[in-house]
Amino acid sequence: MQNSEAMALSAALLAAAGGLTQRIHDGVVARGFEGLRPAHGFAFARLAPDGATVGELAAHLGVTKQAASQLVDEIVRKGYAERRQHPGDARSRLVVLTDQGWACTRAAQEAAAEAVGAWVELIGEGEVRALRERLARIAPYGPIRPVW
Repeated sequence: MQNSEAMALSAALLAAAGGLTQRIHDGVVARGFEGLRPAHGFAFARLAPDGATVGELAAHLGVTKQAASQLVDEIVRKGYAERRQHPGDARSRLVVLTDQGWACTRAAQEAAAEAVGAWVELIGEGEVRALRERLARIAPYGPIRPVW
């Protein structure tokens, strides 16, 4: 692949990712969840399964523990998460989503489905599935970090 082709592919992937992030965020806001940034959604994705410590969240987001702690303070203050005693470590606190945080996560899932639905209309369901499978081979599922 020539350099210009590699740059064109890079630009297309970045544009698709940026557009998808913005559409999901806009969908969350349209569903009544305000005062959030896309970075909060990346944090919610890590907290959703079983919660996380601030250190685990920092590693997921690729930020310092201090930055993750500030983000946690913000989403706790807004009612999207809460700190609980860690069940396996009495010295740690576990950050978990509240009911409002889970509702926001579901809103993000709905918005993502709408955004990907537009891709299906454009290139077809089979092509979107193939795209997902190919991207999963290139970038296996793991931490998805926001662009701060």
